[in-house]
Amino acid sequence: MAEKRKRRFGRVRKLPSGRFQARYPGPDGVDHPAPYTFTSEREAERWLVLKEAEIQRGDWMSPDAGKVLFEVYAKSWIDDRVLKVRTEGLYRSLLKNHLVPTFGNYNVCDLKEADVRRWRKERLGVVGQSTVAKAYQLLKSIMSTAVEDELIRKNPCRIKGAGTPDTPERQMIPLAKVLEIMGKVPERYRALVLLGTFTSLRWGELAGLRRPNLDLDGGVVRVVSELAELDGGKLMEDTPKSRAGRRVVSIPQEIIPELRHHLDRFAEQEENGRVFVGPKGAWLRRSGFRRIWNKARADVGLPGLHFHDLRHVGNTLAAASGASLKELMARMGHASPRAALIYQHATQDRDKAIAEALGQALKVARGEGPKRRSGKGHPGRQVRGTNQGTGTQRARHQK
Repeated sequence: MAEKRKRRFGRVRKLPSGRFQARYPGPDGVDHPAPYTFTSEREAERWLVLKEAEIQRGDWMSPDAGKVLFEVYAKSWIDDRVLKVRTEGLYRSLLKNHLVPTFGNYNVCDLKEADVRRWRKERLGVVGQSTVAKAYQLLKSIMSTAVEDELIRKNPCRIKGAGTPDTPERQMIPLAKVLEIMGKVPERYRALVLLGTFTSLRWGELAGLRRPNLDLDGGVVRVVSELAELDGGKLMEDTPKSRAGRRVVSIPQEIIPELRHHLDRFAEQEENGRVFVGPKGAWLRRSGFRRIWNKARADVGLPGLHFHDLRHVGNTLAAASGASLKELMARMGHASPRAALIYQHATQDRDKAIAEALGQALKVARGEGPKRRSGKGHPGRQVRGTNQGTGTQRARHQK
């Protein structure tokens, strides 16, 4: 009988159940069992060969590395980062309300792709897609760090497009409606509506604007700070979230006289005074302005209009004027082109005009027009040629 070959890496033993267990010495000096048992000794030996190769490649990961509760790891993930106050508040809210209830008691290493898919489907049935997308993106970022920390081998968040909010396209209202709204809000807030429309500033950027940064002689507004309204109603001045948010935006000359009137009458008069304040001189709060806004939008027949939609109007008009993608991004304060691309549809009318001009050029090349009116009418006025005219007209044109 041939002597059984001695195994050079790891060992295999038969269990009372009849299955086989494999164990191996890890690089950490600890004897580790395979995560599951095998139906045959050959299967167990094959697993040991692969595990040895993994160690030799330097790809080995301790099976105990990811045995930390997701809730603990996620909270430390937020604690270890330098975040804007509002961003940190958003992350903690998403973690508390959408991630911890499902994954809080999971070990990081036990969170699988199927778990993420089930969680996302369940959440989409409870809250809006935008909120789920933000929660998913936070989960994905946390688990990416777990990969970098060598707690897990791969990120279980692998659903294509799940982290992109599906933001519905805003209603494009005509400028006449903006002027109607200005006529409905108290005079104190008319400049707020103008700047919100024609400079693409966000609410927090407007509420945090100070005199030195509204340069009416130079025709620009400098965005260097914003007013953040935190949970619980606390207000805090902060810098813009990104470098792109710190920007200089040109102001249309046509609205500067009204802005000067606002500075003279309603803004704080000290050198570093706030441009927009409430009737009693307090910070301008979104919650305090909401009642005024709701009445104004209802009076003009747009009960679903958001103040942020004014920014949409300005961005759309800027795109229609021929602004490039980079110019739109700079004006809006976006580092990513994704949001700016939304407004590229505003160039559709211009594109139609271009297509019409190209079509007219083709007609000329084909000898189909344009033609001049004969008989009565304004001398020299041209009309588009068609192939529906009389044979005499076509013959005259061809000559």
